[in-house]
Amino acid sequence: MRLVFVRFQSTEPSPTGRFPGVFALANNLAHDGQLTTDEYDWWRQNNDWFNNAYADPSSVDPQVFDRAINPVTSCWFKEEAADHLLVRMVGYLDLLDRHEISWVRLRSANPGQVLYEDDVQIVVAHTHDGLPALPN
Repeated sequence: MRLVFVRFQSTEPSPTGRFPGVFALANNLAHDGQLTTDEYDWWRQNNDWFNNAYADPSSVDPQVFDRAINPVTSCWFKEEAADHLLVRMVGYLDLLDRHEISWVRLRSANPGQVLYEDDVQIVVAHTHDGLPALPN
């Protein structure tokens, strides 16, 4: 059985040329003060849930997101784990939609060189900027 990985990210590159993931996009809205009080409370509660439920790859390997070592990285969910994660992911996607931030769902069997892996996610390095897979 070949694993398939899923990622939700911006359709537009950031000023650095990278495509931020859904959590980075939502976090930027919160940190920039663009969320309503109810949205902020929802965002905080759900970020806390994800932080408590799943490992932060940088707490396991502090170098995984070090741009000097791995200039371009992205995080992907394992598709078989994504079903139970999507219950909460839909809220993030709805939040982005309300703020008119376009996003895309990507699927790939080989999104890049795996730098970190646990039971639900991987972090990969890319040799180039841009979309690492085609939308699905």
